[in-house]
Parts: sequence; structure tokens; C-alpha cells
Amino acid sequence: MEKIQCEILGLSSSPSTGGAYAILLKEYEGNRRLPIIIGAFEAQAIALEIEGIKPPRPLTHDLLKQLTDNLGASVIEVIVDELRENTFYAKVILEASGLVQEIDARPSDAIALAVRAESPIYVANSVMEAAAFVPSDEDESIEISSVNPEAENSSKPMTKEAKLAVLQNKLREAIESEEYERAAKIRDDIKKLTIDN
Repeated sequence: MEKIQCEILGLSSSPSTGGAYAILLKEYEGNRRLPIIIGAFEAQAIALEIEGIKPPRPLTHDLLKQLTDNLGASVIEVIVDELRENTFYAKVILEASGLVQEIDARPSDAIALAVRAESPIYVANSVMEAAAFVPSDEDESIEISSVNPEAENSSKPMTKEAKLAVLQNKLREAIESEEYERAAKIRDDIKKLTIDN
């Protein structure tokens, strides 16, 4: 599987996402960006670690990191390796006692663990080709609101990345509730937004 190393460009939220956040990954050697919808808890866990803020008690991802360390394992990398029915899948690659293990995980949990373990984040090329976009020149100058999801500013217009993330979330909801006509319209909106980029 061909994979591309990515970095976290930012976290974004909008009132229209219903409390969900989007994490935006950017490939190291290229311009493509991949938005992934994640929950508020995972967004907070990622933001706290990136900003170096230690909560008074360990969060779930801190516990996972302590467990792997205490068991003599290390997180080699995480990879967002699949996109099925508008849902991203990831794997955490662990090494313990010379054995390498792949553990299925949600991308948000895998990324939160990777940030704590200072491990590289990869995305399968097939996933990048299916869901990533290249921002237009005007988007290059727009920063994602903040890495800290608490520092939301709803007076700012939504970036194209955030709009794309919202549309992908709506598409997933439409498919899950079997509203295929609505899903087709949303899919067309996503294609139009990515072509405009």
C-alpha cells in the first residue's frame, strides 16, 4: 500500500456541524488536504497535547500511551488506510518485543495517540485520491480558526475545508438514514466544491 506522510494543519468547528469538529491533515510533500470529522472529546484531546497542556488527570489517550509504554511497546506509526461508505478507517502500528501488530482504530483516536507518542501519521494514497482536495490560492492565506477547538470564532466565514467536512458529515447521515436522493445532491455539492478548488 502506497502511503503519504501527513501533518496536522488544524482543527476547525462550525455551529452547523452539530458539535462535531474537523481535523485537517496536510501531506508533507504536496498541497493536498484531507478533512476528517471527529468528535469534540477527541478534538480536545488532540488540541491539548499539541498545545502542551496537561490535564489534572490522564485522558483516555494518555492512558493508552502509558499502557503501551509500560508494556514495553511503542507506536511506530498510524495510518488512515481506508474510506468506506464515507467513513474513514485507521490502524495503529505497534511494535512490542520485536513483533509488529496492527490495531484497528478510529482515525481520531489513532491521531490522538500518534500526537502523544510523537509518531508519524500516514494516509493511504487511495484515501487521499478519493477524499483530499487542493486548496485554491485564496484558501492558502486562510488559517484554520485555531488548533484549540475552544477558541472558536463563529463570526469568521467557514473555510472551504470546513464546508467540505460539513458536507461529508451530511452525506454520511443521509446515507445512514437511506435518504439517497438527498445523498446524491450532497455528493454533487461536494464534487462542485472540490472542482472549484
